[in-house]
Amino acid sequence: MDQGSDNNKENKPGAGFTAYLFKRVVLAVFLIAAVLVGLSVGIDYFQKPKIAQQALPQKAPSRLALERVEERPTASVPHNRETAARSLQNNGTQTQAEAPAAPPAAAQLPVEGRADQQPASPAAAPANGDHAPVKPVPQPVPGAHEPPAAPQPPHASPAQPDTFRPIGVSFAEAVIAPIDHELNDRFWGWRPNDIINVTDNVNQFQLGVLEVTRRTVVQLTERISRTGYNDAFDRNLENAMNYLMIRAGSYWFPSPEAKYKESVDELVKYKNNLLAGKARFYIRTDNLIPLLAAYEDLLGSSDENLVKLKEADGSQVSFFSADDYFYYAKGVASAMATVLEAVERDFSTTLENRRGSNELLHHAISSCRRAAVLDPWIVFNGDLDGILANHRAHMAAPISHARFYLGQLIKTLST
Repeated sequence: MDQGSDNNKENKPGAGFTAYLFKRVVLAVFLIAAVLVGLSVGIDYFQKPKIAQQALPQKAPSRLALERVEERPTASVPHNRETAARSLQNNGTQTQAEAPAAPPAAAQLPVEGRADQQPASPAAAPANGDHAPVKPVPQPVPGAHEPPAAPQPPHASPAQPDTFRPIGVSFAEAVIAPIDHELNDRFWGWRPNDIINVTDNVNQFQLGVLEVTRRTVVQLTERISRTGYNDAFDRNLENAMNYLMIRAGSYWFPSPEAKYKESVDELVKYKNNLLAGKARFYIRTDNLIPLLAAYEDLLGSSDENLVKLKEADGSQVSFFSADDYFYYAKGVASAMATVLEAVERDFSTTLENRRGSNELLHHAISSCRRAAVLDPWIVFNGDLDGILANHRAHMAAPISHARFYLGQLIKTLST
């Protein structure tokens, strides 16, 4: 009866599998441990000679080795101070006469005509008899073999890109660059006339650039390119001026993008004519003052929109109008700074005749550049003494400075 019960226990389902699995796990753990131990022993075996060799301290030289070193000829320099002293004591028979004699003074002079001979620096004299006598190195005679000094090239003056360019080319390029960027390089091109208007900030910036370009081309056509009121208009500039007068928000018939691009083409033709000597550009004071006056008026309009508290109808300036005024002024400042920098180059002779004019113009350009780089994530219209910023007031500061300096420049040029 007991034997049958034992057989039943052994034949229970799962009992044999559990024992088999346990044996296999124990065997696997044993094999893994054996492999790890074997790898550790092998790594230690292969790395032990290198480690031992590196960690083994250098053995001190034996007495026999030292005696052998002492028996060597004294021509070789002893290895250290102790060996040198012991060598001098044991070899007392060697006298100073056996040392190599110093060469005569004449031998110290370099041989004439030896171009390949390189003078060596004199060796340090032996101190306290620590070293064997060293053969003196010939000393070079000053000026004996010094090659003639190579002629130094003259100091190169800084590059002047406008030196060989006709006057007015830089000004024409400055007029073209801002509007050409908005038409051809700006993503999505010209935007004020888009049916779906979702980027009002860029739209206002482009309108500011357009207004500066219009006023500049008008002055270039009517004054700067003419000798006087009786002179004919430049045909290319006249076409460019007329094309720019197309309303910016017009969608079709005509398309402002197409006409503005035609205006750019006409300005490029005028620039090419300047390079070829077929067009004219006059830098008289009475031509520059009207251009600066037009800029002063435009900056004054932008400044008023930036500082006003109420609209023309009496309503408060809204949050959505504040960013429009901000980016319009930014577009004006960006394009105006580019043109004023060209004025500084092409009208340099006119400005130098009036003391202080260059400094005033430089301040006006710097103020426009400061306004052009203002780029907040959100244009707030908070109170001037509130927690939130008033970005219109931030933009108004450099705009009003630029207007002031242009006004001073006009007065200086008028006297």
